[in-house]
Amino acid sequence: MPAEITRERIDPAPQVAAPNRVLIFIAALASVFITAIEATIVATAMPTIVSSLGGFELMSWVFTSYLLTQVVTVPIYGRLSDLYGRKPILLIGTGLFLIGSLLCGFAWSMMSLVLFRVVQGLGAGALMPVGRTLIGDIYNGAERARMQGYVSGVFIGAAVLGPVVGAFLATHTIWPMVFWVNLPLGLFAGAILLWALHEHIEPRRHRIDWGGCVFICVGTGTLMFALAQASSLGLGIAAGLVGVALVVLLVFVVYERSVPEPIWPISLWQDRVASSGNLVSLALGATTMGIAAYLPVYIQGVIGDTALVSGMTIMAMSASGPLGAVLAGRVMLRTSYRTTASAGAVVYIIGSVMMTALNAHSSATWAMASGLLMGFGIGMNNNTYMVAVQSECAWNQRGIATSAFVFCRILGQAIGAAAFGGILNARLSSYLNGRDDLVAQIMSAGHRGALPADVAGPVIAQFDQALHVIFYILVALAVAVMAVGLMLPKARGLRTTDGR
Repeated sequence: MPAEITRERIDPAPQVAAPNRVLIFIAALASVFITAIEATIVATAMPTIVSSLGGFELMSWVFTSYLLTQVVTVPIYGRLSDLYGRKPILLIGTGLFLIGSLLCGFAWSMMSLVLFRVVQGLGAGALMPVGRTLIGDIYNGAERARMQGYVSGVFIGAAVLGPVVGAFLATHTIWPMVFWVNLPLGLFAGAILLWALHEHIEPRRHRIDWGGCVFICVGTGTLMFALAQASSLGLGIAAGLVGVALVVLLVFVVYERSVPEPIWPISLWQDRVASSGNLVSLALGATTMGIAAYLPVYIQGVIGDTALVSGMTIMAMSASGPLGAVLAGRVMLRTSYRTTASAGAVVYIIGSVMMTALNAHSSATWAMASGLLMGFGIGMNNNTYMVAVQSECAWNQRGIATSAFVFCRILGQAIGAAAFGGILNARLSSYLNGRDDLVAQIMSAGHRGALPADVAGPVIAQFDQALHVIFYILVALAVAVMAVGLMLPKARGLRTTDGR
């Protein structure tokens, strides 16, 4: 029989009146929102920032430094919130994020901006997972499923508003406003948490797992660095760093068995629901990267449609995700986690198979439909496993369980970006190494029309084949998600948990 997550400690989750609960939900949602929108706002404004600060060669590190520090601290903050409560960890994360945002606006060079982004990332590592954990604390049962579904809408808002806000601020104000726009929302969220959130944590002495913190930081940091910089490091060095990272993470797993209060409790590795959720989150992260990065490339590079059409396709996928999450909340009330996850996986598989049927003569409608179905299935699975993981564990492990789920999603995105990019570059290497970048010309409608048919035809055909390799991998990931869902306990669902 698989191990179950321990429930023996009394659950100290905050009991709050309805008005305060709504305010706390808004504060937690704001914490998630400012981290979700940060990447899109900054990316849109980067040309303006580079023109002001210079240091183009460090531009990628503005994003890499933020992502690295965020992902390596996610599990640590999650566990600390289990030991000391959500409120202090969220306030620390909010403080670091706002200090980093303030300092970024005062950056005098690209190097200083990179360093201040590290401070921002240290705060962001707490906001996303602990904010979602807090929502899981203050809502239970059907409400938890519904509210976690609404959180998905935050990412749509970030995807739609981020580029618009970033472009407006960069064009009509000074570029530091791209970072300072976080300050009022973050201060608002922090003030609500200070006033409305009251936790009653049993005072006792804890032994912080500093060794585990070091191992997971070094292991995940090295892995993320190798994946993010694989193209510039070269295959040999990147593979070596990945090997070192895997060895360190293996040592981390062994080490965690020997400490009294591990940063990542062994019970989470052994529990069927938690481990299934982490595997699915890893696959969903890779799939999301595959769709968001390469479906637009197919629409423009192979089908020959416009950037507007490819953007609408991704928006359709993004919009369908929260709809799937809301439906999953309703289905979970009447059936089990297994049924809900499997239903989402069926939709996910249909969408991925439709994507493999794309060809140079396909309509944009077909591409949009495939992305929409995949987004819907991903939304159903994401919410099902998030609610299942939070409902199946006690308060004192909900923070690390939620953080592990978020961590695996980010790791999956990094793995997907590196793997899919490597596949595409390898298959198109003969067209990328020449004096004329034919792939870039194919992506532009104006340049594409100017190329002779005997030149454009082979490039488009090879482009088509290379992208289909990625699409077939997405089908395999969808089938794997279905297989994991079928392994969930048959009778487990919202009706069989204690609601907390």
